[in-house]
Amino acid sequence: MKLFTCTHCGQVLYFENSRCEKCQFPLGFEATRRQLLPLVAEPDGHSFRLAGEPAAGTYAYCANHEHGVCNWLVPSGSPTPFCAACALNRTIPDLSHLGYLGRWRSLEAAKHRLVYSLLCLHLPVVSKSVYPKEGLQFDFKADEGTGDSQRVLTGHDNGLITINIAEADDLAREQARQAMNEVYRTVLGHFRHEVGHYYWDRLIAEAPPLAEFRQLFGDERTDYGAALQRHYAQGAPPDWPQRYISAYASSHPWEDWAETWAHYLHILDTLQTAHAFGLRLDPLDASAPPSWRAAMQNPYQLADFRQIMDMWLPLTFAMNSLNRSMGQPDSYPFLISPVVADKLAFIHRVAGGRAGLASSQ
Repeated sequence: MKLFTCTHCGQVLYFENSRCEKCQFPLGFEATRRQLLPLVAEPDGHSFRLAGEPAAGTYAYCANHEHGVCNWLVPSGSPTPFCAACALNRTIPDLSHLGYLGRWRSLEAAKHRLVYSLLCLHLPVVSKSVYPKEGLQFDFKADEGTGDSQRVLTGHDNGLITINIAEADDLAREQARQAMNEVYRTVLGHFRHEVGHYYWDRLIAEAPPLAEFRQLFGDERTDYGAALQRHYAQGAPPDWPQRYISAYASSHPWEDWAETWAHYLHILDTLQTAHAFGLRLDPLDASAPPSWRAAMQNPYQLADFRQIMDMWLPLTFAMNSLNRSMGQPDSYPFLISPVVADKLAFIHRVAGGRAGLASSQ
């Protein structure tokens, strides 16, 4: 993600900030510009204009701002009181339940970061309330009981993504991670994985890239239910690290795509953050190989995926080394094999092409 600064006083900001701690101006995210901007309240008490831009029109906060879960803006006169990210919600948690607001806040923080990345890629982000067949929508639900029949399963179904809000509970998520023998499990990772299924339908199914997809990921017409049963019964093949980004990716071509898609978004967002901070990797050890050196560039402006990988590998080595110095697990505990790199490059051509990026490499 890019680095945000207050255009009124220059204070560095987090994406989630609703007020500048230095100048105390309220802040709102304007999605068409992808900017976090200081606001000046209008006399009516509920609308705002952009500070320093009196002719830019007026805005209101997204209706979910009152719950402290959104800082995005909605233009005055908009047909919906919700921003581009919150308009995707179909079901939110029951806020009368103690603790659910905190979980929803964590879910929205992850979802808004997801939508930001999708906007950077110029991918279609439309709600099912507007486009029932092609749109995207989210259900955030809680288990209603202890029985398996009542358990909410996180997943995707024809553009509807269901997230069990237990994923926003750190303890529950860690228990699930260990039970599933996963090395990495985050709220944002869930969003990126599940939306990958959605964009497979939008970008690959019945589209020209389908043939190349089958060459790289396999034939998705393989029985999905049977493939998952086999995976859970037998596990991943011994050589999965050579061909897949995760063990679960080996279960079926759709899951391989979704897992690889999630990592593609991990890579772009993290590299953009590194670029925003002007990071440059140049180890002091003179014997360090050249491949450990890199100057960060904005990945959303690079067509050749090889340039992205040339930055990502040394950056993850540095990130993991920093984490180990703090006694923490590796920030990126994955190895990207040449086969997986080819899959990521394919996704970059398909998804990045929407942002005007195109490369045969």
